[in-house]
Amino acid sequence: MPPLTVATHRKREILDITKQVESLLPDATGICCLNVLHTTAALTTADLDPGTDLDMLDAFEAMMPKLRYRHPHNPAHVPDHILSSLIGTALTLPVESGALVLGAWQRIILVELDGPRQRNLTMHFLKSN
Repeated sequence: MPPLTVATHRKREILDITKQVESLLPDATGICCLNVLHTTAALTTADLDPGTDLDMLDAFEAMMPKLRYRHPHNPAHVPDHILSSLIGTALTLPVESGALVLGAWQRIILVELDGPRQRNLTMHFLKSN
């Protein structure tokens, strides 16, 4: 499958990538595997009612303690790395007849933690017999 590239625009933001993922799916039933290829971004699903994205970003910020981080490259990036690990960088989702099987309000979101950047994702499809 072709790689998926997503441009982010702010230091921290949440982007709905559901339609981009669905546009690449074959008309088949199986499993879609997504992985963001960065250590300062994450993937998950969420309800994106107005303001929910900002609530999530505020909650992520509140979760991170203000410590003296020791990362030799840039200690300021450590909270971004930790949040990426906690949220996760991969999703596995069912697909039926070329459509993602998601809950009524569920969307696939890319969580940008250290933008703006170009984020690369891999996508693989495992077809059911």
